[in-house]
Amino acid sequence: MSRKLVQLKTENFQGFGCSECNWVFDPSGPFVGNTLHEMMTKYKAQRDKEFAAHVCAETPKSNKSRD
Repeated sequence: MSRKLVQLKTENFQGFGCSECNWVFDPSGPFVGNTLHEMMTKYKAQRDKEFAAHVCAETPKSNKSRD
């Protein structure tokens, strides 16, 4: 399985998720920083870390859509 981090856009959700299961990135809170660049860097770092750590078998795809 070659999972990828993908951008998801539906009527009820916009964010990032896994191409192979129902895992979606859910930030734990607001990102703080002195600049927008610093906040985006922290967001991307947390997103990528959580994506790498998730286990697809724990969030299998369902037959329903994500919205």
